[in-house]
Amino acid sequence: MKSRALKFFVVLALAIFTSGRPAAMPGAEATAPTFQSIGPLTFGANDVLFAGDTEAATVYALDLASAATGGAPGTKAIPAIDQKIAALLGATPADISVTDLVVHPKTQNAFVSVMRGQGANAKPVLVRIDGAGALTIVDLAQLKSTKVTLPNPPSAAPAAAGRQSARAQSITDMAYMDGKLYIAGLSNEEFASKLRSVSYPFATVDNGASVEIFHTNHNALETRSPVYTFVPYKIGNAPHLIAGYLCTPLVRFPVSSLTPGAKVLGATIAELGAGNRPIDMVLYKKDGKEFLLMSNTSRGVMKIPTDTFGTAQHIGARVADKAGIAYETIASMQGVQQLDLLDATHSLVLTRATAGLDLQSVPLP
Repeated sequence: MKSRALKFFVVLALAIFTSGRPAAMPGAEATAPTFQSIGPLTFGANDVLFAGDTEAATVYALDLASAATGGAPGTKAIPAIDQKIAALLGATPADISVTDLVVHPKTQNAFVSVMRGQGANAKPVLVRIDGAGALTIVDLAQLKSTKVTLPNPPSAAPAAAGRQSARAQSITDMAYMDGKLYIAGLSNEEFASKLRSVSYPFATVDNGASVEIFHTNHNALETRSPVYTFVPYKIGNAPHLIAGYLCTPLVRFPVSSLTPGAKVLGATIAELGAGNRPIDMVLYKKDGKEFLLMSNTSRGVMKIPTDTFGTAQHIGARVADKAGIAYETIASMQGVQQLDLLDATHSLVLTRATAGLDLQSVPLP
């Protein structure tokens, strides 16, 4: 057994050495993905796209080495992009829902996760959009992938009319940093809100850390409200997660605290206003300063300076409206549904317009 194992690792090492780049997939474990749904997306290294299947409470690592090449570099702005995606899928705009948008870090092509159809009949689709405006359906069945399934997911039972199933929040957002995939979402535990750190290539996944916040508008500790969007952020050399919650606390979590089974109280460093849900966050630099750009359901796009993220004090008392780190509302960015960095000077956004969804390249404010 030892000699066979040694032979296997010698062959694997030789393959990696001669390929010129690290293997994106762990080899024999890689298979085609079998999505039930497709939602949150984020890129890792070496053409790996992480895709969350909320219905299965599973994260797939997709090797896009072939699917990410061949198109024109960049992403062309396309008005009424939902109509064009629907036509590509033989559907109507009412029959599709766009669940996320990410930009490939090397080609700057956009990848859009889509559910075609409604309810139990909905099918997952991944679409690439290139710099010439060409839309291509990525054949998921031809991709190599590995996966991890999250323990203790929330119930998959149908929700009451007009409400989202709890399982739909098993994965709310993901981000990759320094060889680890960070995953936010809910579990079926009493202390339901979770942040998990999973090493990649995948081996195992633990129960993650249960996280709570002091919600200043509600004047209460909350353990069941999920992180809706977050970004990895280093304070000094220490990795942290900056997380956005419903109604809208901005919270700081040191990664070192997110140990399996831990119960962690995040530091609320800003209260950005009630009646709102954050959608997406990106970090960028302009004129020598760094900012967080955050899209929201009802308070527009916020530009938040990051220079006090490490020093801002925890807000542990009731706040009537806003407090902590201040922000600027970007008046020129209206109706933003999805957001990612296109390059060093532009963001790529999906905006809600009268005719549907527009794909736009917008200068970073």
